[in-house]
Amino acid sequence: MHQYMLLRVISFALLFCVIFLRPVEAQQISASPSSSTMVEPAKSFDPAAATKAWLNTVPADKRAKSDAYFEGGYWLLLWNFLLGAAISIFLLASRLSARLRDFAERMTEFKALQVAVYAVGYVLIAAVLSFPLTVYQLFYREHQYGFATQTFGPWFVEQLVGLVIALIAGTIALTVLYSVFRRTPRSWWIWGTLVVVVLSFIGNLVAPVYVEPLFNKYTPIADPKIRDPILAMARANEIPVTQVFEVDASRQTTRVSGNVAGMLGTTRIALNDNLLKQCTLPEIRAVMAHEMGHYVLNHGAKLTIYFGVVALFGFGVARVVFDWALRRWGQRWDVRGIADPAGFPLLILIFATFAFVMTPVLNSITRVTEREADQFGINTSREPDGVAKVALKLGAYRKLDPSPLEEFIFFDHPSGRARIQMAMDWKAANLP
Repeated sequence: MHQYMLLRVISFALLFCVIFLRPVEAQQISASPSSSTMVEPAKSFDPAAATKAWLNTVPADKRAKSDAYFEGGYWLLLWNFLLGAAISIFLLASRLSARLRDFAERMTEFKALQVAVYAVGYVLIAAVLSFPLTVYQLFYREHQYGFATQTFGPWFVEQLVGLVIALIAGTIALTVLYSVFRRTPRSWWIWGTLVVVVLSFIGNLVAPVYVEPLFNKYTPIADPKIRDPILAMARANEIPVTQVFEVDASRQTTRVSGNVAGMLGTTRIALNDNLLKQCTLPEIRAVMAHEMGHYVLNHGAKLTIYFGVVALFGFGVARVVFDWALRRWGQRWDVRGIADPAGFPLLILIFATFAFVMTPVLNSITRVTEREADQFGINTSREPDGVAKVALKLGAYRKLDPSPLEEFIFFDHPSGRARIQMAMDWKAANLP
């Protein structure tokens, strides 16, 4: 739901990009079931049959298209991992990482500035080497499936903006990280975890206020028919906002999305213009109630803690593997130790492998919080049919009816089938 992809892939958050990266919401793919199908007396309402009825409204060709898009993501998960691993191995084996460190040492005697110079070089090299896959994944493929609206020029300009952000964030983050490594050579993996958690918290605070407006314009919604029902739900849940903002996302994508983001006085409710154009008020209420659920249930803080625990485990693995790799190849790579920034590609390789292997666990952690937000949202909006319609619209890019194993491994949100089933169960239990 946020536009930080390039920032997270290239900057220090590259260490955990697979962990924290989350997809955006999607566009409409079908009409809803007819009223004669869905409006039944309570005594004869069958949630399972109603779920099947909703799913059957999706034409076979559109179902096949969404399945192909989502299943292609399985391969992209692999290709992104292999490309990242190849870049790290290339930087180490060619000693390009060591030469970049040597250049930084010739530039300045200050350790922190040496790391900053190295970070700039590393981010630029990683961006250039990964750019072909980035173009395919984020531009060509999105156009192929009808989700992108930008021509290459504006899209490329936004990538450059993201690169500048990545340079700033990556430089700051690596400088802090290696300052910790120099001071704690034995317990660096513990303190490194703390750095990741703190920087993640700061990123969650800063990005909605200062990063997202670089890519999109936020304007207050004046239409009371849209604004007032959303503010009513916000007031009922003690969310400290007085306005609802519209985001001009249609200049980049056809997907629908919304969010409630911020903390410490920066909280903001925003929904993109695609959501306003493509969805009815019940659907909008269902989406925004879900987003309010994330805020009220403190999912941002909880996910930071959950992934912090995973990161601690990852850093523990990294400590063992890093030391072993240095004993075997450190001299060949000209990497001196954990405090040497020339070893950063090795850290990236270890963490990328760890995150790739942990994909089912990481997805399950997020999927649980999404399920909680779904439950909060339907209790708040009381719009089960709205939830079902939105689930079908999200099915434009997310497979609607996966196998249980497929959902466990690859889904970081509940599937469309699971969401519709939940909504129909709620409808049977709560509405006459």
